[in-house]
Amino acid sequence: MSDTRVLACAHLLADPRGAAAGASRITIADGRIAAVTPDAAPSEGDRLLVMPALVNAHDHGRSVRSSSIGAAGQPLEAWLHYLALFPSVDPYLGAAVALGRSALGGAGVVMMHYTRAQGFTDLPGEAREVARAARDVGVRVGFAVSMKDRNPLVYGPSEPLLAEIPEPARDALARQFLRTPLEPKAFIELADAVAEAAGGPGFDVQYGPNAPQWCSDALLEAVAEASARTGRRVHMHLLETRYQRAWADATYPEGVVKHLDAIGLLSDRLTLAHCVWARPDELALLAERGVTIVSNASSNLHLRSGMGPVAQMKAKGCRVALGVDGKALDEDDDALRELRLAHLLHLGTGFKASVTRADILEMALVNGRRSVTGSGEGGTVSPGAPADLLVLDWDRLEDDRLRDDLDPIELLLTRATAHHIRELMVGGRTVVRNGALMGLDFPAARADVLAQMRAGMAAKAGLSAAMPALDAAMARHFEPGCC
Repeated sequence: MSDTRVLACAHLLADPRGAAAGASRITIADGRIAAVTPDAAPSEGDRLLVMPALVNAHDHGRSVRSSSIGAAGQPLEAWLHYLALFPSVDPYLGAAVALGRSALGGAGVVMMHYTRAQGFTDLPGEAREVARAARDVGVRVGFAVSMKDRNPLVYGPSEPLLAEIPEPARDALARQFLRTPLEPKAFIELADAVAEAAGGPGFDVQYGPNAPQWCSDALLEAVAEASARTGRRVHMHLLETRYQRAWADATYPEGVVKHLDAIGLLSDRLTLAHCVWARPDELALLAERGVTIVSNASSNLHLRSGMGPVAQMKAKGCRVALGVDGKALDEDDDALRELRLAHLLHLGTGFKASVTRADILEMALVNGRRSVTGSGEGGTVSPGAPADLLVLDWDRLEDDRLRDDLDPIELLLTRATAHHIRELMVGGRTVVRNGALMGLDFPAARADVLAQMRAGMAAKAGLSAAMPALDAAMARHFEPGCC
């Protein structure tokens, strides 16, 4: 006997590229949509809006907000080093809290570019714990194995920068950041071992070179070859800041995107986060190669990186998705608020919309699914599709009801936040209901993570004391004469 459920709603956003339907009944069986039929309008006080679950197509799985360790207000190049102040925690609990927050914010599909391992065991063993957390929370996860082998402090040699910093800060920084990286072949073998240990349905393991400025050509070439050979996807940052743009132009005069294409990295298996400083000709080439770009509005604002040219990306034919990147506007992983912010930022000026509401919904609900899960199915509420659904309380969303003819999509893109979520369903399983995770005790897991971090903060005192000197040296390096 199949596990069947019928869900009635006042409004249905069945396809993000189309109009919302009225009252509907959605039949769910064995984790998929079995049928969608018109229904009588539900009574006042029990009205729902149903839509596909949101996709957070670029994130890093951090369990605690980065402002908690003093990183608020820093540009990316300085902010990154503050992340080393986070003490290691139990990998299962850390992942459960990070993924649980994403689910509470409306994301049923989450990308984890795993740039900071906890280090209590080998990475394949740690990834098994992350996969267990993903199963307990109930979300679909893409897991990219971090790879970097150059430029640990700035985009160039570290020694001149460290020479400006007095002891004992210099020694603390060198011990933390100057470490011998793996060889390219070893990185590929590590990622393949992680896939063998933890990969499977709902947990897609990918190659995760951090970015060209942090990865040697030999490493990027190894990733390109391995992806072509195995079919495994690649998740990478590109041109997030103007400093990265300047480095890329100096290092690859023929063009960094052309260089990535020449070594075989550009394909429909590649996802690039940010591309804030990509040029029109580069966007055209990315579109031609079928690359997915993930735009991360709040993160780019928090880290002073700029605003991604989403309208230009769309005009050039790029497949664009949305990500939270661990830095939602209020640092709360509210993917609905992130959707609204992205819509407002990229809508354009005046009467002509540069990025339409259909564009932004397709970015948030459809385009990221394949780049995270490795499968293009889903993103619609239609027979045969996975039952990955976000259910909003329409009466709370429309609590000042004055007209019966308002377009529900307009209110969704004007008002909706995590506060309005009644339920998040992934594969027919209820993951969130009325603000609570169903698969684990989220408050207890978060309390455990915070207790572990607080216990570990004393060991970070030396590094913390060195950070102001590093900040000053980096400011002089990137903006000579400004600070």
